[in-house]
Amino acid sequence: MIRIGTCSWKYDSWKGLVYSENTGKDYLPEYSSHFNTVEIDQWFWSLFADDKVVLPQSHIVKSYFDSVPEDFKFTIKIPNSITLTHYYQKDKYKPLQPNPYFLSIQLFDKFLESLEPMHSKIGMLMFQFEYLNKQKMKSQGEFQQKFSEFINQFDNKIPMAVEIRNPNYLNSNYFEFLNHNNLSPVLLQGYYMLSIFKTYIKHSNQINYSVVIRLHGPDRSEIEKKSQGDWSKILEPKDEEISLIVKIIKDIYSKNLDVYVNVNNHYEGSAPKTIQKIKDQLIADSF
Repeated sequence: MIRIGTCSWKYDSWKGLVYSENTGKDYLPEYSSHFNTVEIDQWFWSLFADDKVVLPQSHIVKSYFDSVPEDFKFTIKIPNSITLTHYYQKDKYKPLQPNPYFLSIQLFDKFLESLEPMHSKIGMLMFQFEYLNKQKMKSQGEFQQKFSEFINQFDNKIPMAVEIRNPNYLNSNYFEFLNHNNLSPVLLQGYYMLSIFKTYIKHSNQINYSVVIRLHGPDRSEIEKKSQGDWSKILEPKDEEISLIVKIIKDIYSKNLDVYVNVNNHYEGSAPKTIQKIKDQLIADSF
């Protein structure tokens, strides 16, 4: 199945585009009448101190579950308390402080438990790792070994995917590692990552599981200046890229694999309008 949705949904500037003017504070019910998936980003930001890790609250999890129809699916970023090797720090010259929760089996168990009310509507859990320099991870081999040891502790009843931000990791060995561990790839378009088109063409024969395509712009700050918080207009059109994205979507679908396309406002300036472009082209191609 093809599922196309946005990265988060809480934008006042989508009124008149996705939401009616009299929509209350809870946008999700109306959102889910337009789209069949959404990315939950808010639980990623979870690591605040050695003694302060924030996990999803049960009443919020249940409210999200109750707000969408049965066939709706969430893609959820796993908390950074689990995926960060070290704490964030502004001063690059200070010694790195290890994160004691990195790939913590106990914390991941608690996270899965916190999501239990919505398990049936989770399409994908996504591990997003930051750029891993030599100080944080000695090699790709070390990363894959550590992650394999971690993920093999669990029965993957909920599909899981990995997003890595080391362009040099995106090689045949990496895709073999994903397949060996029953994991899906997250293909990220944006930041300083390789073009997903080159990555997909080179490794499409190694993709055996559902795919998440995440569309982000190259520079958040620049488009945020242009938008001034108004995400209702296309500001940086990427029509040629979108044509290539549609080809990738069709190819994945032709392999009987699910594909999730998560679109960020930062990609073109308005995620709903980018999605409409993708859908229009799929229809125009008689798909």
